[in-house]
Amino acid sequence: MSNNSPLVFTPTPYCPTADVRPIPPDTPMTPAELRSSFSLSSIYALRMLGLFLVLPVFALEASRYPGGDDPARVGLAMGIYGLTQGLLQIPFGMASDWLGRKRVIIFGLLVFALGSFIAMAAADLTWLTIGRSVQGAGAISAAVSALLADQTRDEVRTKAMTLVGVSIGLMFAVSLIIAPLLVSHIGLTGLFTLTGFFALIGIAVVIWWVPPEPAQPVHRPRGSLALVLRDPALLRLDMGVFVLHAVQLAMWIAIPALLVQAGLDSDAHWQVYTPAVVASFVVLRVTLYPLERLGYLRAVFLGSVGVILLVQLGLWWTAQQAAGGTPSLGLLAGLLFVFFCGFNILESCQPSLASRLAPKHARGTALGVYNTLQSLGFFAGGAVGGWLAKTAGAQALFMVCAGLMLLWLLLAWPMRAPGRYDLPAAPAGVADAKAAS
Repeated sequence: MSNNSPLVFTPTPYCPTADVRPIPPDTPMTPAELRSSFSLSSIYALRMLGLFLVLPVFALEASRYPGGDDPARVGLAMGIYGLTQGLLQIPFGMASDWLGRKRVIIFGLLVFALGSFIAMAAADLTWLTIGRSVQGAGAISAAVSALLADQTRDEVRTKAMTLVGVSIGLMFAVSLIIAPLLVSHIGLTGLFTLTGFFALIGIAVVIWWVPPEPAQPVHRPRGSLALVLRDPALLRLDMGVFVLHAVQLAMWIAIPALLVQAGLDSDAHWQVYTPAVVASFVVLRVTLYPLERLGYLRAVFLGSVGVILLVQLGLWWTAQQAAGGTPSLGLLAGLLFVFFCGFNILESCQPSLASRLAPKHARGTALGVYNTLQSLGFFAGGAVGGWLAKTAGAQALFMVCAGLMLLWLLLAWPMRAPGRYDLPAAPAGVADAKAAS
């Protein structure tokens, strides 16, 4: 075979110590892939900015509505978004396999905007809850991820998914800074108005910036839910994303109080969050891509799960300190930085792996299941985490989070990376191994 042959993708068992083939150079994204990645990331960013702007101030502002004196009802209004989104991710994902990605995304953004405007006009907590539930009904995450997977090659898929993860992380950091400032000027109704307009801008992005969908055969096979639910590798990822986001939301129930106890006022918490998020993106860039290309994706994945497990144990120890005195602000900042390093790597790896492991004709369905478990993780983390913090304290909360991360690590241990990108020239023994796999 000519030495000028193009790089090819071949699924091979993960075994970096036995694999002595030359490592191909980093594959650049094409202009079309860059356009698709940035445009679809912007849709995520606009949608998540609207959601994140509300979260830091929702509990306080909702308490001023009629019926807002009931903490349980306020919690329901806050968390019902994750429940309705989780219930509808699979139908939206399957619909994108059947009807096309862009149609489903536009419809979902319209539903999301409608829910935002209902919440904007809410006169009491009941209508605020209805608006939040309608927002969640615009469950487009699976369709957006599937379209991004359709429009990018396997060898650059993780980079594309990372852009989505970075956009979400940046919107989280921005919201922590500007939400308290905005709500003091425009109130919660103004924030919901902004959220609705962000969704409408997202529709314009889908129509005029996102590249056209790839042409599909008229008689192509359709997505099958049963096929997706029988795949052990996909089920591991689904379990993982549920645990990751349950732990993420649950730990934030206790962390703000620990930061205050460490001497940092609540309006200054962004001084810890923002540097931790931004620095973690630097770590992501210099670790994930090179190590994935070298064949160490499984090690990076499992290592990130283990890192978050250690962070939960560190937070448990810090909560013990807080019970008898003042916790260390420097230790908390360091633990949050390490958490975001592991979290951002997993946020980039997992959807990329899910899209590569799923059959192409069932990609929307597979990502629908994946995003359903993600949304239900948010809901469970908020509901169960709040109950644990109230009844057993922060130490018990972090210990349960550590237990969940340990369970995930054990379940994920048998995983194998779906493949790597190799030069076509390979020893005969390697070629035989690829054929056997």
